[in-house]
Amino acid sequence: MPHLQGTRTVRSALLPITLLGLAVAGCTRESASPSQAPQPPQTHLTYIAEWVGEDAVIGRNPVSLTLADDRAYGNAGCNHWFANYQLEGESIRFTDIGSTRKLCLDEIMQQERHFLDLLGKVERWDISNIDQLRFWPAEGKPLRFWPAQE
Repeated sequence: MPHLQGTRTVRSALLPITLLGLAVAGCTRESASPSQAPQPPQTHLTYIAEWVGEDAVIGRNPVSLTLADDRAYGNAGCNHWFANYQLEGESIRFTDIGSTRKLCLDEIMQQERHFLDLLGKVERWDISNIDQLRFWPAEGKPLRFWPAQE
């Protein structure tokens, strides 16, 4: 029995040391190298929306976005839309937003109004950990886009 007693004493002494080591390791940074800024959204490439805020995109016509120089344009689900945009680092703003004026089903028109409203409230962009382009309004869920498949 003395052998078992000594083993318990060693284990009891190692437990606090092990826990302290884990606590200190948890406080260290993941990477010592500085983080790289994400590449800005590509211009002259069409992106297709998957989500407009909290709502999945509906309808046969995709909600799309293309950035070209200082202009943005695409399809809002029913109508074509267009806007100016300013991109500075991770900040992006869409201004002077307009669209054509066709009528579609009420659900599509509601989605279109929501998309254009959110687009006007966008303040920043990022790329998610699954490489999805996201445009974030001041409050709420983002507009989420994938590059169009050619």
